[in-house]
Amino acid sequence: MTSTVLNIAIDCTDAYALARFWTEVTGRPLHPDDEPGEPETQVLLAQGPVLHFNQVPEVKQDKNRLHLCLRPETSREREVERLLGVGATFVGDHRRPDGSGWVVLADPEGNEFCVLRGDSDRAASGA
Repeated sequence: MTSTVLNIAIDCTDAYALARFWTEVTGRPLHPDDEPGEPETQVLLAQGPVLHFNQVPEVKQDKNRLHLCLRPETSREREVERLLGVGATFVGDHRRPDGSGWVVLADPEGNEFCVLRGDSDRAASGA
């Protein structure tokens, strides 16, 4: 017997607003029943589990123990610029001189996520 991952749950203080940010990140829609003020919302990913946002009263205080890693359709640098433009904040730079590595950003509620090299970056470096 095994279990299937149904969703990736993210605690937040404004479920709808944070889900809207992640629709910009992923280009995927909110669940059609979700509306502003809902205590739970979902972003419907193209495949795999959904992103489930659960409203809680406390704000994030420490580093995530679990985070999302994104592989952009474009270059890592272009995607980092785009995400900063839609509300992400810069947390850390782990890019290496050979082009490998990642950039750590945070969503509007401080949840960290990584932006990895895109396919074009990988092709250019031969990796």
